Amino acid sequence: MGTRQRLITTASELLTEEGVGAVTLRGIAKAAGVSHGAPLRHFSGRAELLSAVATQGFTELLDRRKRLPGGSPRERLTAACHSYVDFALQKPAMFELMFRRDLIDPDEPALAAVSSAVFDEFAVLVAAAGDQGGTDPRLVAASLWAALHGLAQLWLWGGLAGASFAPSPESALAVTLDAYLG
Repeated sequence: MGTRQRLITTASELLTEEGVGAVTLRGIAKAAGVSHGAPLRHFSGRAELLSAVATQGFTELLDRRKRLPGGSPRERLTAACHSYVDFALQKPAMFELMFRRDLIDPDEPALAAVSSAVFDEFAVLVAAAGDQGGTDPRLVAASLWAALHGLAQLWLWGGLAGASFAPSPESALAVTLDAYLG
């Protein structure tokens, strides 16, 4: 494994183990066993390195979409929604990094391509799942994605887990899907 890939892998491991705040160029270099200046020989800065890590997260999310079970379009969309929330709950630090525009460069070509592909795949699933009442399926997809994202974040931050009625992520997701899919 070359130094560039080792830095990406190490950053991803640090992210998983210690969270977003621990992923500094100095910390990554130390954990990778390279000089403190090595990251800047392979990346223009922290944002480019973290963008490469976030690209891996979106790639994994896209791969999950490609492994959805067969079934009706609605069943496939439901599985994709569950997969999104599951990803967030299983990989909270990666999930956070993927959407932290203050830490990544969303215009970095590889990141922009894969994040767009994830949304485009989701929009296709939404469009196939049924009539959106004349609304552009991409708008419905964006709204549903935002609802899923909010649900996952609220659960991760304890906002729903601490609620007096304390729903499970699954029950909250079921209500969300019923609201969108009827």
